Amino acid sequence: MTDPGRSLAGTTVVITGASSGIGRSAALELGRRGARVAVVGRDPGRTHDVAASIDDAEAFVADFASLSEVRRLADELLGRYGRIDALANNAGGLFSRRTVTVDGHESTFQVNHLAPFLLTELLLPRLRQTASAGHPVTVVSTGSVANRWGRLRLDDLDSRRWPWLGGWQAYGSAKTAVLLTTRELARRTRDSPITAYAFHPGYVATSFGASSWMLRVGNALGNGGLGVTPQAGAVPLVELVSNAGSAAPSGTYFDGLRPDGRASRAARDDALAARLWEVSESLVRPWLSTP
Repeated sequence: MTDPGRSLAGTTVVITGASSGIGRSAALELGRRGARVAVVGRDPGRTHDVAASIDDAEAFVADFASLSEVRRLADELLGRYGRIDALANNAGGLFSRRTVTVDGHESTFQVNHLAPFLLTELLLPRLRQTASAGHPVTVVSTGSVANRWGRLRLDDLDSRRWPWLGGWQAYGSAKTAVLLTTRELARRTRDSPITAYAFHPGYVATSFGASSWMLRVGNALGNGGLGVTPQAGAVPLVELVSNAGSAAPSGTYFDGLRPDGRASRAARDDALAARLWEVSESLVRPWLSTP
């Protein structure tokens, strides 16, 4: 990695899940480095507060539990920015009870994978346009060590056939999908200056997973000190955005700042990655077409 103080002046970064946690910390640091930041969040108040804390930032509110909102978000971003240098797909969530979105998908699958997949597809032409103008472009996605216990099945992406287990298995499967999408995006953009990375931030002490009894117990046993700070968890995201075209091959999964993090066999299956992309594309097709 290069100097962490490197200037990002003149670049535009879109970061989702930026109203709190590592997304907020990353947005603030990217703004400090000079980036123009599109702060995307679900909570209007917090999202606008983060944007107001950055010299050159704008707030965009969208709930990833609605694919129509993701399409609206993409239209707003494309209408506002003629150049997008980085997309940080950081929004996600762990749901202790199984719920279904307005689009009929299990919430973990949609919020962690399908909605970011749709946003990436919709922004990809602008990313390619930016790259073709000579600017390195990167897509960074927040993964998780949880991929190692996921059971991703293309015929059961909504996790109907497995015990819920507090949402952890569905979360692991969704994060497996994130790593696979990163690999396939890297393959599809291999002849361009676009790079794609995923990373595990470590367990971050935020409100993430607040409904999970396992995390509540862990925090209680650790006197609230379980996990790293949001600022520490945001470091890999900031560094990967700041160093598009780094030495690590596109498609690499990082554990913190260490490349080639441990991943399940499924998360390293290129054939599965290609099939998942096709299935995901079919699921979001109504929102890909021009109105």
